[in-house]
Amino acid sequence: MDKKILVVDDEEIIRESITFILQKEGYQVSGAVNGAEAYDMVMNEPFDLVITDIEMPEMKGIELLEKIVKLDSRIAVMIITAYGSLETAIRALRAGAGDYLLKPLDFDELSVKVAKTFQLKELIIENQMLKQELHAQYDYSNIIGQSKKMQDIFKMIQSVSQTDSTVLITGNSGTGKELVAKALHFNSSRKNKPFIAVNCGAISETLIESELFGHKKGSFTGATYDKEGFIKAADEGTLFLDEVSEMPMNLQVKLLRVLQEREFIPVGDTTPIKIDIRFIASTNRNLSEEIEKGKFREDLYYRLNVVEIKLPSLADRKSDIPLLADHFLKIYRMQMNKDIKGFDHAAIRALVNHSWKGEVRELENVIERAIIFAESDYISVNDLPEIIRVQKDAAFSASYGSLDDFLRKVERDFLVKVLDEYDYDKEKVAKLLNLGLSTLYRKIKDLDIEV
Repeated sequence: MDKKILVVDDEEIIRESITFILQKEGYQVSGAVNGAEAYDMVMNEPFDLVITDIEMPEMKGIELLEKIVKLDSRIAVMIITAYGSLETAIRALRAGAGDYLLKPLDFDELSVKVAKTFQLKELIIENQMLKQELHAQYDYSNIIGQSKKMQDIFKMIQSVSQTDSTVLITGNSGTGKELVAKALHFNSSRKNKPFIAVNCGAISETLIESELFGHKKGSFTGATYDKEGFIKAADEGTLFLDEVSEMPMNLQVKLLRVLQEREFIPVGDTTPIKIDIRFIASTNRNLSEEIEKGKFREDLYYRLNVVEIKLPSLADRKSDIPLLADHFLKIYRMQMNKDIKGFDHAAIRALVNHSWKGEVRELENVIERAIIFAESDYISVNDLPEIIRVQKDAAFSASYGSLDDFLRKVERDFLVKVLDEYDYDKEKVAKLLNLGLSTLYRKIKDLDIEV
């Protein structure tokens, strides 16, 4: 073991006995005769655990504990006290001690408590790391896209995430609405509270009320126990209502009340329950048209649409397709343990030229499939689904007399679009496309692009 422990006690026999036992367990153990000496040692070298007596000259154990907690809360502290000093032990626990040992010492208990202290510490560190990874995963800056439209989306997420305002995310299926909802939550003050996602179209109409609001035992046939709904589960956190346009009209009325009053009543109950929730909703439909058809309540629409984030389709941000393709390549080549370096130029042009009806989700599936079948270092057009190859060939044969003419036209159109999106800032465009500035200037000249 590489765990370092500091034993602090002015009684030499106790200090050396603890040291002997813990060294036999495989720990690195140092000793100090009082709190002042121990604190100097903690200041100058790293320790994972400090085991300290309460009553010592120069600096008592409680003062040492308080100083260590202020210095580095990652250092675990265990205190030693006598049977008659349990009040002091309780005070130490409240001040940040992880556990205590009673005199006379039981060395089996010592070994067990030290092992449990390190197990708990590792769990806490693992939990913190998982939270950091989760927050990083849904950081708005990690949503893929460098087009101007996506940069505007990122700015909105950054601003809105700091508020509790209700957000309506609109866009085609597959554009990443839930990813944006998670970015809003994990960049907000509620990031350590629950994020509950409910797909309103995936729950049957007979069950959705109970799933959302919960129910009391006996409220309907089959209700054999009290059930907590999604709304209660999301208390103090965020409730994401995915495809909210699929919600039945009778439930839209009840949801409106929750949004207005910040309270709800479970099925079969009569007592309102107060909640503190941030609401985010999404839809792939035009809610104005749904209102005209009588399928969505106008008052609920205005309650949900405090801030609208409209996600662009891939057709409106073609310059992001190479970035997204590369992103999915990195994910799936690692999962499949395949050493694929990238895409050849023809494959990238085919991906950019394809009409992505399934949006980003379809693109991800295509890249995963291509990695499965790729046999060389670079994914080629032949590794892509037939529909993409056919569309590419059809576009070529219908408009151009040679392959060179076709590729030149695709490259020119792509470069003009990127330059236009970035107001012809050539340094930004060169960096985005991973080109040298001189190479970009040469391409602009060779492709007859007017600047």
